[in-house]
Amino acid sequence: MTSTPTGQPTPVLEARGLVKLFGRVVGLSGVDLKLYPGEVLAVIGDNGAGKSTLIKCLSGAMIPDGGTILVDGQPVTFKTTKDARAVGIETVYQTLAVAPALDIASNMFLAREIRRKGPLGQWLRMLDSAEMKRQAGAEIKKLGISTLQNINQAVETLSGGQRQAVAVARAGAFGGKVVILDEPTAALGVRETGQVLKLVKDLRDQGLGIILISHNMPNVFEVADRIHIQRLGGSLGVIDPKTNSMDDAVSYMTGARKMDPDKNLAKAAN
Repeated sequence: MTSTPTGQPTPVLEARGLVKLFGRVVGLSGVDLKLYPGEVLAVIGDNGAGKSTLIKCLSGAMIPDGGTILVDGQPVTFKTTKDARAVGIETVYQTLAVAPALDIASNMFLAREIRRKGPLGQWLRMLDSAEMKRQAGAEIKKLGISTLQNINQAVETLSGGQRQAVAVARAGAFGGKVVILDEPTAALGVRETGQVLKLVKDLRDQGLGIILISHNMPNVFEVADRIHIQRLGGSLGVIDPKTNSMDDAVSYMTGARKMDPDKNLAKAAN
């Protein structure tokens, strides 16, 4: 892990003073955020806090009106989600964006299909299905996803948790630096939620930086290393789940209590 001149680790993804306006409506008002390699940073906030706008700016789905985004300390400009993916940032939205009629391997390589070598791939644009299945199987095995046994199985036959696992595995396979997860356990049962949270921890243990957007406080406190709190389009600060309770987090994000930055600030992990 690289470090800044002050000895602090360099964030893998950083936002400085992000601003996003929708006419007279302020979506983001100078938001700062730092994500380090090998950590889960939860982003919480009430409705209208700017969580969705923030992740859309960080993932290239939306262009901020002001501020700076940095990857590994270097300023970047995202005009599309393709730009963000090119530097290793993958996003899994709540809608998943999977193709139900296609099998697991095809979904893993959606929009990244591998073509056959030689004229068949170059001129006839034929896909190398065998190679995609091999790589997809290897990635799923690497992540330890035991719920996906048959790589040829159509996604429409999978449970909600299994579909979420496919989407997260795809992000983990291609997100070289950062994976952003938008409400990954919404509408899942207890068992499937546990499987997805385990997958989040596994991705973190592989050194990826994870941004987790969630309303589920027990899930947040189970996996998060730090918690970034949004309120009314701005960032209140970051708290440590080890020294703050769920009641603290909810009180801060709803405005029932004011944060003491010196007391609640969560330091970057070494």
